[in-house]
Amino acid sequence: MKQMLLIPAMLLTASIASAQKPATPVAHSVSNIKWGPVPPVLPAGAQIAVLQGNPFAEGVYTLRLKMPDGYTVPPHFHPTDEMVTVISGTLLFAHGDSINTRATTALHSGGFVTAAKDTHHYVIARGPTVVQVHGMGPFAITYVHPKDDPQNHKK
Repeated sequence: MKQMLLIPAMLLTASIASAQKPATPVAHSVSNIKWGPVPPVLPAGAQIAVLQGNPFAEGVYTLRLKMPDGYTVPPHFHPTDEMVTVISGTLLFAHGDSINTRATTALHSGGFVTAAKDTHHYVIARGPTVVQVHGMGPFAITYVHPKDDPQNHKK
C-alpha cells in the first residue's frame, strides 16, 4: 500500500520540478538584434526589436525601441505597468495629458522609470535614443487624445 502512495507522490514531485525548470536562455548580442518598423499602435519613424516573449500576448515581454531625435509618443496610458530602461541617448519622460517639455525628466543611459498602469505619460527622444521596455503582456496603449493615435490617421 505504501508503494502505491509513493508512485503518485514521485510523479507529483517530478511534475513540479519540471514546471519550475527555467527556460533555455536566449542571449542577444548587440550585433544579432533584429530591428524592424514599430507596430501601427506607435508613431511611425522608430524601430523595434522583441527580445523576449510576445508583447501582444499573455506573459513577460522585453523589447527595445530605437528612436530618432525628436521622436515622441504623445500622452497615453497602459492597462499594465511599463518598465523602461534607457540603453543610450536621452529620454524625456513626464506625466500628464499634454506635452510640456519643461515638465519632463531627462533620463540618460542607465536611467530607469516605471509608468504604473493607467498613469498618463509621454516620452520624447532627445537625440537618437534606445530604450528597453519590459512588462507583462498583453501590451496595449491608449492615447489620451484620439487624434494622437497613429491608427486613426488615414494614409
